[in-house]
Amino acid sequence: MAARRLVAMLGVVGVLLAGCVRARAHVEPGPLSPRWQPLALPVPPGTPGRLVLRDVVACAGRWFVVGGVTDPAGETRPAAWASADGSSWSSVPIASSSFYGARHVLYAAACRQGRLGALGARNGGVHGNPRTGTWAQDAGGTLREAVAPFELYGGPRAVSVSRLIAGPGGWLVVGSRADGAAVWTSPDGARFTLHEGVPELAGDARGRTVGLDAVAVPPGWLVVGAVLPPRGTAALPLAWASMDGRAWRRMELPASDGRSQAQRVALVGGAVVAVGPARDGFGVWRAADAGGGAERIGAAGWQRVGGFGAAGPGVSSVHGLVPAGGGGLLAVTGDGSRHGLWFSVDSGGSWRPIVLPVAVPDGGDTAVAAAFDEDRLMLIADDGGESRAWWAAVPTVDR
Repeated sequence: MAARRLVAMLGVVGVLLAGCVRARAHVEPGPLSPRWQPLALPVPPGTPGRLVLRDVVACAGRWFVVGGVTDPAGETRPAAWASADGSSWSSVPIASSSFYGARHVLYAAACRQGRLGALGARNGGVHGNPRTGTWAQDAGGTLREAVAPFELYGGPRAVSVSRLIAGPGGWLVVGSRADGAAVWTSPDGARFTLHEGVPELAGDARGRTVGLDAVAVPPGWLVVGAVLPPRGTAALPLAWASMDGRAWRRMELPASDGRSQAQRVALVGGAVVAVGPARDGFGVWRAADAGGGAERIGAAGWQRVGGFGAAGPGVSSVHGLVPAGGGGLLAVTGDGSRHGLWFSVDSGGSWRPIVLPVAVPDGGDTAVAAAFDEDRLMLIADDGGESRAWWAAVPTVDR
């Protein structure tokens, strides 16, 4: 397949680098330059306005983009788009159930068996805090806001609601509450149960924890994030594994430079790979025993397998990590100045930058997200003034 042929092409680079692997590899080969082809997403029914694209996912032969529409008066409403081929797109019907839901921008998406789920938020109330909710696509194709009590995601104990993940056993939301890292679980993507203050997952005498991303590792889940030790000034990377989303096992990731976070995670090539900012760029960690599910993850320990990029002028972050087949990984990063796109052919051991079709600042109301299927890469970007989308055929080279 095309993604695997790209892996074969770039694998030569990985082999050449293997003899000189360092904990941090900041001198990468020349960038990849896909032939980006623009995509047109229709403005959904309603008041015309600017499209605000925030996330893209693919599963079961379906593509989904989520975001919203901002009208000339500055009002927002949720929006989503679907495609069977990645080229022709249509608006997904939207059905909100609350005042703030009707004004949500959908900022995170997941899909399972061709069905879309999303997180949405809109700031509001006396303190202007995010009014967050979940959305799930019904059998008829409508994306519906789930009815939920305010304090399920908000209230005085709220901190963050970061990511939505789909797996064979259901759906999981990861974020943080007043006690530290927390999760919400659901069998159907519509009704979620909050698990906060859970031993090992939540903060304790070892420090305050934060949950940032997760991945399904059938059977079970793996969450990544960080801990800020007591009286500490720098966060350290953590991971947690659970069979059921209720009881969690904590794992420490190596942090040789004393400052790093595990911000995104993916399952690739039989391993779990986590990526996050380190002191001088982006660090990569790997647990190679993913075949046994959550029960076995990390049994042989986590390894720091390298790094890429360089520290930018501001706060660095990883916005996305997408498996691309055959050991391939695509990372979306921000260095405090601009967004970047990086590709690995060997489960995170070595990386090459990918040239973006446009420059996108890192900060403010901007976003970049990407998704892969077997032979196509899709990219969305919002530079704060305009949202656009592209696809690129994965380059192929004969052996």
